[in-house]
Parts: sequence; C-alpha cells; structure tokens
Amino acid sequence: MISSPNLDQMPPDQLRALAAQLLLQVDTMGKKIHRDQTVIEQLSHEIALLKRHKFAKRSEQLSPDQGSLLDDLLDTDIAAIETELKALNPAVASTEPRQQPKRTALPAQFPRTVIRHEPENTQCACGCQLQRIGEDVSEKLDYTPGVFTVEQHVRGKWVCRECETLIQAPVPAQVIDKGIPTAGLLAHVMVAKFADHLPLYRQEKIFGRAGLAIARSTLAQWVGQTGVQLQSLVDALRETILAQAVIHADETPVQMLAPGEKKTHRAYVWAYCTTPFVALKAVVYDFSPSRAGEHARNFLGPWNGKLVCDDFAGYKASFQQGITEIGCMAHARRKFFDLHATNKSQLAEQALHSIGGLYEIERQARDMSDEDRWRIRQEKAAPLLDALHTWMLAQRDLVPEGSAIAKALDYSLKRWAALARYVDDGAVPIDNNPVENQIRPWALGRSNWLFAGSLRSGKRAAAIMSLIQSARMNGHDPYAYLKDVLTRLPTHRASEIDQLLPHRWVPA
Repeated sequence: MISSPNLDQMPPDQLRALAAQLLLQVDTMGKKIHRDQTVIEQLSHEIALLKRHKFAKRSEQLSPDQGSLLDDLLDTDIAAIETELKALNPAVASTEPRQQPKRTALPAQFPRTVIRHEPENTQCACGCQLQRIGEDVSEKLDYTPGVFTVEQHVRGKWVCRECETLIQAPVPAQVIDKGIPTAGLLAHVMVAKFADHLPLYRQEKIFGRAGLAIARSTLAQWVGQTGVQLQSLVDALRETILAQAVIHADETPVQMLAPGEKKTHRAYVWAYCTTPFVALKAVVYDFSPSRAGEHARNFLGPWNGKLVCDDFAGYKASFQQGITEIGCMAHARRKFFDLHATNKSQLAEQALHSIGGLYEIERQARDMSDEDRWRIRQEKAAPLLDALHTWMLAQRDLVPEGSAIAKALDYSLKRWAALARYVDDGAVPIDNNPVENQIRPWALGRSNWLFAGSLRSGKRAAAIMSLIQSARMNGHDPYAYLKDVLTRLPTHRASEIDQLLPHRWVPA
C-alpha cells in the first residue's frame, strides 16, 4: 500500500508537480469513465432491444420430427418437373393397349351433383338420327368451404345405326388431366397450404377425418402441377408491377433445406408491390437462395423507376444503374423509437415528435391527387424536414461517438437525401410500410411449415402466394379467386391472361 505524502512538508515546486499529476490522472479517468458510460449505454440499449423482441430458438439442426415434412416437398417438386417436361415434350399416342389404373371409389355418402355432357347435335352426318346406347361416368372430388361433394360427369354415347358412327361430348378441360380434384378442391388445398399455412401432412389428416384417404404424395402432386399451370399468370403479374413508375421492395429470411444435408440455411423472399397512391394493388414475391443484391437486379431487370426500400446494401448497385432510391421514414423513426422505449431518451422523443408532424401531413394528404399531395408537402412538409435536418446535425456534434443516439442520428443523416426525396413527388410514399405489410404472411407461415424443401418449392410458394396476397389486396376471397382461375385456365387464350389477374378479376 502506497502512503500519502505529507503535503505540509512538501516545497511549493513539488506541490505544483503533484497537483499537475493529479489533474492529469483526473482527466484520464474522466475520459475512461465517459467511454465506459458510452459502452454501457450501448450494451444496455442492445440488451433491452433483445428482451423486447424476445428472440426464439434459432437452431438450424433439424429434429427427427421435421424430417417427415420433406416427403411431400420432394413429391411436389417431382410432379412440377414432370408437368414442365410434359409441356415441353408432348407424349406421342401409343398404339399398345394401356392398362387402366384402378382408383379407389369416392365415398358413397358424399352428395353427388350430376353434370351431363351431350353432343350439341344428335343428327348424324349421313342424315339419320343418332340413338343413345350408353354412357361413360367419371367422378371428381369437389370442395366448398366445409363441404365435400362429388361431381358426377355423365357423357352419353350416341351412335348412328346406319353408318355406325359413334359420337360423344369431349371431356371438359381440367388443370390436372384425368385427376379426381376439381378446381374448387385444388383451390382449397392451395389456400390451406399457402394462405392458412397448413402443411400437406396436416391436410392429409383433416381429409382423413372426413372419410377421405388422400395420400400426402397425391396432394403434393396436385400442388406441383397446379403451381406450373399458374406460373404464366404470375409472370404477367410481375410485368404489370414493373410497368409502374414507383414500387416498394423488401426482403425477409426463410429457412431452406440444404441439398444433401439434414440442416437448413438462410434463404430469402423478396417482395415487390405497388404504392397506395395508384389504382393497381398487387404484390409479387421472389424466392432466392441468398440475400445477394444480384437477385433484386435480376428481378427488376431494365426497370429504372423509383424504388422505396430500407438501407440494405443489396439495392445499392441498382441505384448506380439508373434506379432512384427513396428512403423509408418509418425505418428512421424506428431507431429513435427503440431508443426512447429502452431508456426514455429526451433527444429521441424530440425526433419522434418532429417525425410525427411529417406523418400528420401525410394523413391529411392521403386521399388527395398526386399534384395536390405534392403541393401540401412543399408547403408544410419541406420546412419541417429542413428544420429536422438542421436539428439532427446540431445534436450529432454534441452526443458521444458510438452512443445509441449517435447511431440513430447517423442512420438518418447518412440517408437524408433519400429520406427527403418524397416531398418532391406526390406519387412517392413517405415510407416502406405497404410492402412490409405484405411480408407478414411469410413471417406467420414460418412457424408452421418451418422451412422450404428446395429452391424450386420456395419459388413455387412465392408464385402462388403472389396471387393469393394480390387477391386479398383487391378485396377478393382467395378461394373464390383461385377456383375461378383454375376453372378458366385450361381453356384460356394467351392474349386473355390479363383478365385473370387479381386486380382485373371480376367475381361471378
């Protein structure tokens, strides 16, 4: 232990030297305490955020129970690939007799709707009257919410006794040729899987309780084949969105099974949707194996409009190719909100109050035309933005480097040009909230289906979800929409595909 010097016996020079040394130590300790307080504040802020978000377990290792989920994913992919190959290489009619597979009869207790198909003209080309000699009966399983029924298709056989000509009404075109599901049942399976987040193994059990033994592999084949049929409609929806001058973009992680391994890795779903200021209401999802910016560039292609997005670096390369960046004020506000929620920062409260004023102006201009919205923004929002920017610059010089408030201020200041750009165009929204709302179905579904089985299954889910969510955005029941689309798709003309898009579809 070092004893304190006797100050009474020290000469003035030594006292002055000791005082200088003590002042230096005090200054050094003061700086260290200041640094420690900054670190403590930052760590306390992060701990509070983690507790508030309540992160769940994030292990990538699959449990044995999850392994059974892969069966239907593989069957779905195989069915989709076979459907695509069949479309590219139509099968040549075989001259050899083909053995007809035996299908289990549909339960007799289900109500039956008899649909008769007869020739429009029962007059033979030779002039004689055709006579009905029999009929072919095929059954298809239908579903309306809560009720299974059976459509019994009766195709009468008509023959001419004189020239022995046999005619019969053609089989109606179906999404799944020679299959038992109607468009209604396929729509139900799709909505249950992709909108209600019910994996196929759960649907198999639900059908079993209703007395239907439909194997999961069969359901998977239906999903794969239907996904292929709907792809042309999703492609048309994508082109419609990319015809807009302003679109929103966001991305969210989804676990995807790593090929050949019993664990998952992080893939991503990208969402692109229209703004609330246009009549078109639509969203398209794009599934990719990573978060690399090239996936966004590949989706956008030659499009060079205004992109509303967060500060993700993956979009930066697109901004160098002609796309205009529009910042998200909600992301900037969220930095200050988190800070205020964790330690009641007065500076964060001031920032929230100023940003709240900007949103109040947006509420006033919500239903205005683009021109009127631009005018009120120039009159009221522009001065508020300038004042907020000046205040942030002044506060940044006063707060410690590395502190939580410094990081919140830096987020806004570094992106200020993009954040303030919305006031110069009445067609541009203030934030990216519209597309974040369209991401929510994926966040809800993750806890049910756990992971995507492959890149192909992820892309198929993204395509079908695009149609379902776009139908919801336009106020349509996804089941009614898909049922009608799947009924009309087999006979539609390529030039009429736009009439089946969710924003143009008219319920019967």
